[in-house]
Amino acid sequence: MAGPQDLCPLPSREREGTHAEHGEGEGLSGVVRNPCSHSPSPFPLRGPLPSPGAGEGVMAGIVVALTLLTTPAHAQTEAPGAALKRVEQELQADTQRRKDLDLRSQALQKELDGLRGQLIGLADQARAQERDLDALEDSLAALEAEEHDRSARLDGERQQIASLLGALQRLARVPPEAALARPDNPVDTLRSALLLRDTVPTLRARADALTAALTALSETREKLVAQRAKALATRTALAGKQAEMARLVARREALSRQTEEERVQVAQRMGSLAGQATDLRQLMDRIEAERRAAAEAAAKREAERREAERREAERRLAEKREAERKLAAQKEAERKEAERKLAELRAAEQKAAALKAAEEQRAKDEAAREAAREASERALAARRAPAAPPSSPSGDAPPAIAGMTLPAGGRLTTRYGETDRFGASSRGVTVQTRAGATVVAPQSGSIMFAGPFKGYGLILIVEHGNGYHSLIAGLGRIDTAVGKRVATGEPVAVMPADGSPDLYFELRRNGQPINPQRGFGVPEGKGQG
Repeated sequence: MAGPQDLCPLPSREREGTHAEHGEGEGLSGVVRNPCSHSPSPFPLRGPLPSPGAGEGVMAGIVVALTLLTTPAHAQTEAPGAALKRVEQELQADTQRRKDLDLRSQALQKELDGLRGQLIGLADQARAQERDLDALEDSLAALEAEEHDRSARLDGERQQIASLLGALQRLARVPPEAALARPDNPVDTLRSALLLRDTVPTLRARADALTAALTALSETREKLVAQRAKALATRTALAGKQAEMARLVARREALSRQTEEERVQVAQRMGSLAGQATDLRQLMDRIEAERRAAAEAAAKREAERREAERREAERRLAEKREAERKLAAQKEAERKEAERKLAELRAAEQKAAALKAAEEQRAKDEAAREAAREASERALAARRAPAAPPSSPSGDAPPAIAGMTLPAGGRLTTRYGETDRFGASSRGVTVQTRAGATVVAPQSGSIMFAGPFKGYGLILIVEHGNGYHSLIAGLGRIDTAVGKRVATGEPVAVMPADGSPDLYFELRRNGQPINPQRGFGVPEGKGQG
């Protein structure tokens, strides 16, 4: 597998300097540079390379011109045959180099597609582990509350039993003879003895209950320890998955640098739009207007091309028919001239027989011409018959967008249409996520904007087609770039690493905000993930 540095013939030190100019934070406003050049390139690099055979004559002319400009005067006496051979060899080497670069580009694209699949799988696993971690933390909180409640009840039981034991011990220390000699009423002494006898079973039962409660408390503590160990293991596994995800993201960014020049062009255009826009609505309107203008221009060019092809086809058909008519007239004249000469020759040799044969031949020829004329008229009528107009597609229902998912999991704090923290009606939904949670693409599409925006921090705008756009705000880090295609569920960003960050998600169609919950089936008070 060829790396990005293998595609550029610059020295290693110059390649490192070029890559440094395209570091993080400059994806929207950096100067477009060619990695194989020392100066900025004013032309966007769009479209595939020409085929190996196309343009070889132009390239050969350029090489010859450069050779003549850089060759010293004493070397211009080189034989024309030797110079031509040298130029052909250089051209062949350049062609082979271009083929090698095409093969490397295809291999890198295949590896990038594989990494995208792995990223989506790791994102699903990380979100599942986050859900398990939330459940374990809820269980830990419940077990801690149960431990606190049982400890309080056991403390109360211990105090009551200690008081009863003290009273019984004082009664047991008085001997029967001393009890009779006491000035108290003997009935009271008897009652105390009966109370002592009845209290012993009660104390035994309460001691048994205390033992059972202590056993249950011990089991509860064991469960608590096991749950904590499981939570720790889950956190460790989640950290490992997130580290693996970070490594794959870094590798994807390294592979994507080979197509960064064209993406920087798009990023500069979007950065210019962001600088001119006064608010988010104007930015969205500008993006939508630009997309519509491009689509209308493409449709107009296609219509003009089809009209030109139709006119050219009609012109060629008319020329063909005129040529066929002239050829038929010429053949007819030649045939008649041949018949005339043949008739004159036969008349000179055998007048009567020649005259009869000429009459029969003319009759046959007339029938053949009539049949040919009828066949020609039928073919011409068939060609001139109007073609059936193509059927137009029925139905004017607006295109639907399906298979969407919320960008991140968490608790839904503000729904569409509710009053947000600024006192205005919310145009989207707000989800409270975990710190450092993974943010994925809600639907496949193209990244139209990626970076900071007034009052929103880091935001992403994704175009899904059919007039749909997604806006994701409140991000801690962005792991994609403008112009890239993303799949549904592909990781594109990460939430801030501290606190309980809020993710704002807005879905628009034709520039107008719509309720995103209708397409997701989101339960009350919950987000996905």
